[in-house]
Amino acid sequence: MRLALLALLLVVCANAGIFGDVRDKVKNIFTGENSIGKKIKSMVFNNTKILNIKEKMKKLTNKIKKTLALTPQAIISLKERLSKLRPIKQTQVKETGDSIDEINEKSEVGASLFQGDIILTEKQAEEVQEDVEEETAGGNRTKRQAFKDRRYPNTIWSTGVNYYFDYSANAAVRSVFKKGAREWEKDTCINFHEDRSAKDKIRVFVQSGCWSFVGKIGGSQDLSLGRGCESIGTAAHEIGHALGLYHTMSRHDRDKYITVNLNNVKADWLDQFTKQTPETNENYGITYDYGSIMHYGGTSASFNKKPTMVPFDTVHQETLGSPFVSFYDLLVLNNHYNCFVTDGKPGPKPIRTTKRPGVLPKGFRCADKPTCEILGAEYCNALDEDLRISMCPKMCGYC
Repeated sequence: MRLALLALLLVVCANAGIFGDVRDKVKNIFTGENSIGKKIKSMVFNNTKILNIKEKMKKLTNKIKKTLALTPQAIISLKERLSKLRPIKQTQVKETGDSIDEINEKSEVGASLFQGDIILTEKQAEEVQEDVEEETAGGNRTKRQAFKDRRYPNTIWSTGVNYYFDYSANAAVRSVFKKGAREWEKDTCINFHEDRSAKDKIRVFVQSGCWSFVGKIGGSQDLSLGRGCESIGTAAHEIGHALGLYHTMSRHDRDKYITVNLNNVKADWLDQFTKQTPETNENYGITYDYGSIMHYGGTSASFNKKPTMVPFDTVHQETLGSPFVSFYDLLVLNNHYNCFVTDGKPGPKPIRTTKRPGVLPKGFRCADKPTCEILGAEYCNALDEDLRISMCPKMCGYC
């Protein structure tokens, strides 16, 4: 009798549309305009610090344009290279976007982030501002790629990278983060530890877009792998930021290798092409890497799907935007974390020599690192002398 009454009640509720109302209300809680996700997104991107930094970057628009302006000769060179490019039809594979900048634009967070996927600290934002202002004033101090300011080595994870997964991180996010971390871990001295109780740690969570802070900022810092970011390459890219890397196209010597085609860049994405701060970064003498996982694709930030970055050697056009951690990416991190001189453990400070060729540093050993076999002798010219001596002295002819 009770079962019959219950069945009758269910039929009445269904016919009255009660379940439909409940379903819609539950759906709205998670996906509607007043959803939990929207509120969390608002909390993350509308806090005072983020808004202040966003406003600071917006005020730099005209100055950034000035730094990206091309000379008449550069314009001619760019036109010649563009004419050589083979037109490639781009087919969107994923609804959420096929690249980090596409995903973040569709998620409506790209405009709030520096260079499309970075959250800056206030100090870092000040350094970017100083860099742009100095360049427009004609300054020419060295600018590099890996984050290295006065707080270094406190900005590296010298005792290992601690992380934990937020409740929002599903199985796919957890899997790609671990695999992305492994891409950095397997050929460096950097280790990752899942530890929610650690003082300094990365919170991996699902928020709108794919983004991270640069370097260790202290305490708990966020790394988002939102909808569309569930790939190993995307996770490895954001982890690269958390380890201390800016984008490759931010290097001081970028303009020797690629040209930024301002004509195709979205007006509100100009900061994606700023060069990095003059006194806070280091390339360790390593050559420009078109295939770096930290390099955006050739049509990144384009409003018309046409190239925004064009290499001087157009053979490398389709190399830009690689989803794989490259050898040079690993080389930068191994130097940044002092892996070559600390027997496989992140060191407090890289040891560098200023001695001239033929004058070897104290404690010198005539022994090549295992990676020299991968490099090959032809790469000696791509490394600065400090690296040749510390990494591959035998192969490069120092002993």
